Amino acid sequence: MTQYAILLYAPAPADVADMPAEEMEAHMRHSDEVEALGGHIVSGYALHSSAMATSVRGDTVTDGPFIEAKEVIAGFYILEARDLDHALEISRRNPATWRGGVEIRPLLG
Repeated sequence: MTQYAILLYAPAPADVADMPAEEMEAHMRHSDEVEALGGHIVSGYALHSSAMATSVRGDTVTDGPFIEAKEVIAGFYILEARDLDHALEISRRNPATWRGGVEIRPLLG
């Protein structure tokens, strides 16, 4: 199976405390859905709010995300799927698509 990085986007600042309860519950169930669809989550992580980010550009360190945007990366996981079509089938069901979006990238290696 091929591994894909699944990047989860949410409205900035993507604070988990602002997530509606039903969406949080759906995220908790999503891993079971992935397995039922024949995929496998290798590991996954939620990120603190983008307000907690620190960015480095050359020798300059600044508070905040690297790029100011309406949507920011709220978390990510590594998905094992048969191919890109399979990864898309699974990712379309991710609750992050309710208010934000999902980006799929194959891992090198």
